[in-house]
Amino acid sequence: MGRMTKADMVQALYSRLGGFSKKESADLVDLVFETMKETLGRGEKIKISGFGNFVLRDKRPRQGRNPQTGTPIMITERRVLSFKASQLLKHALNDEASMAAPRKWVGTETWDKPAGGLDLRTAKDAEPSPAGGGSGGT
Repeated sequence: MGRMTKADMVQALYSRLGGFSKKESADLVDLVFETMKETLGRGEKIKISGFGNFVLRDKRPRQGRNPQTGTPIMITERRVLSFKASQLLKHALNDEASMAAPRKWVGTETWDKPAGGLDLRTAKDAEPSPAGGGSGGT
């Protein structure tokens, strides 16, 4: 699996929109990230419709353990950033993963996602597969 860097985002903005120089495209990408950083730094949430929510949470200090020695340690308080994808983004990502295979409804809240897609069914919801000899996955 590949990855996208900030330079890749600049290039995509430059290529897709046109009308901006590469320097202007880089400045726009920098401005978006700087604005997000400032907003989160003030403790505000960022909600991007159709994409998701960025939330900064404060974690209290807590007791932990050094995994190598087993010695108890105190983990200091800190802020953590969490991202929750919107339902639109989740559906778009899952639809791309299984575009070659059709989906079928298997319950009140889940989809059967063949061909490597995400399968959220519980064991009781799963139907025996025709190729699996009817064992029901056990």
